[in-house]
Amino acid sequence: MTQKIKWGVLSTAKIALQKVIPALQKSQYCEVSAIASRTLEKASQAAHDLDIVKHYGSYEELLEDPEIEAIYNPLPNHMHVYWTMKALEAGKHVLCEKPIGMNTEEAQALAEALKNFANLKVMEAFMYRFHPQWEKVFELVKNGAIGEVKTMQSFFSYFNIDPQNIRNQADIGGGALMDIGCYCVSFPRFIFEEEPVQVVGHMEFDPVMKTDHLTMGMLQFPSGKTASFTCSTQLIPFQQTNIFGDEGHICIQIPVNAPPDASTQITLRTREKTEAFTFPPVDQYTLQGDAFSQAILQNTTVPTPLTDAIGNMKVIDGLVESTQNRQWITLD
Repeated sequence: MTQKIKWGVLSTAKIALQKVIPALQKSQYCEVSAIASRTLEKASQAAHDLDIVKHYGSYEELLEDPEIEAIYNPLPNHMHVYWTMKALEAGKHVLCEKPIGMNTEEAQALAEALKNFANLKVMEAFMYRFHPQWEKVFELVKNGAIGEVKTMQSFFSYFNIDPQNIRNQADIGGGALMDIGCYCVSFPRFIFEEEPVQVVGHMEFDPVMKTDHLTMGMLQFPSGKTASFTCSTQLIPFQQTNIFGDEGHICIQIPVNAPPDASTQITLRTREKTEAFTFPPVDQYTLQGDAFSQAILQNTTVPTPLTDAIGNMKVIDGLVESTQNRQWITLD
């Protein structure tokens, strides 16, 4: 019988209820054993709907449960680091939603805290990295399928003008850059396997909600590679990523929200041919949960360590600073 890690979920966030918990329940190495909310009623309803054995009316109660080994933290951005640290203090491993915190300082503080818990693991939940389509993209780039990679361009948007939605609340980490721009920052860092040295950004803000509803960014890497992106919370929903080399081009049609019940496709175009790679339905949240659980079971390094999360936050902070100062920002 396969050994499974017992998971607890902090909050009844939509992403948890609709995507992550059902995905973990299908996994080989995960068992969702408990869920918590700030109100017992919400936790009870979620537990009933998703067939979860235990539920708690506070996050503290869940963390005190000795049977829970790992925590999934989908709380609002401003609560990520605080409750991840609380989970560590309670002896739990943590898979925390992106972005890892509100800024680089928070991410670094979490990494420092983790040093005091040698047997525990924390990972930022960039689930896209576990999808076979991105594994194939990485392989194609590494094998020179498009020659020398030069640049990468991403677009990611949706439409949401509800002021009550946490994504539209500036003081708790809302806005396009933090919510979806973080993916666009992560993509080239993942594929290029290096950190940018300079960034420039432009952000347009909603006059009422004060969040950035349209953000554009450019990243310059030490190898000479570049990346650019646009993200928005107030445009027609769309997403796509393109990678360009001197011999070819790769298009990822659904780079982030790959559906668990439908196939996905990437396209490779070179001077000689056009080739499509189709991937059968797979739940990237399931793959992410299993990868994290296996790291716990085998006591190996997590696929995405906190050094990567800090690197992503440095770029995000740089883009914000660039917008404020209207100039290129050199990153440390």
